[in-house]
Amino acid sequence: MRRICLTRGHSMTLTLHIHPETPQPRLLRQAVEVLRAGGLIAYPTDTTYALGCGIGEKAALDRLIQLRRLDDKHQFTLLCADLSVLATYAKVENPDYRLLKAHTPGAYTWILRGTGEVPRRLMHPKKRTIGIRVPDHAICQGLLAEHGEPIMTSTLLLPGDEYPLTDPVDVRNVLEGRVDLIIDGGFCGMTETTVISLADGDGPEVVREGAGSLEGIF
Repeated sequence: MRRICLTRGHSMTLTLHIHPETPQPRLLRQAVEVLRAGGLIAYPTDTTYALGCGIGEKAALDRLIQLRRLDDKHQFTLLCADLSVLATYAKVENPDYRLLKAHTPGAYTWILRGTGEVPRRLMHPKKRTIGIRVPDHAICQGLLAEHGEPIMTSTLLLPGDEYPLTDPVDVRNVLEGRVDLIIDGGFCGMTETTVISLADGDGPEVVREGAGSLEGIF
């Protein structure tokens, strides 16, 4: 397999045009090579465009934090293929599991208590929580299937912007030279996920109302 060599600094950003409903396997493999080489990518989801990197890729995570100017209280999220990987990274009580099963995949981020498998710097420093997201989007699912493990993900909402970038042309114009790969999968929405915390064990708590409906949550 051809290794992708990432050069730091203002190198050229690779752009792949991947079909949002029937992603080309060859291009998904190419994108995952970038993730495995420690790269930072921008990609479409079922809500907004997002930034992503491998879970243990410290340098890529540092670049993401710098790009979004995140503070140390930011709640990071793992993009997961399905609920079967959830128990590795998060602690879930039975009633919560039923709720998760009914609402995944979908436009939700679930805040749960993290397990020892989650790198410390991805967990909330005080609460020891992690966000978990199971996306309803063919490109995301294709990347996750090819990668074989979750992807660290964060909304592509840049400092000073009110809304996430939604047009792939804008994404390219703004991120050229700042990320290693942009997946152009067409237009995305501007509404972020609905964030629901299940971390306290007292039932669901809405942290942010977004694209996911609150119907059936309570």
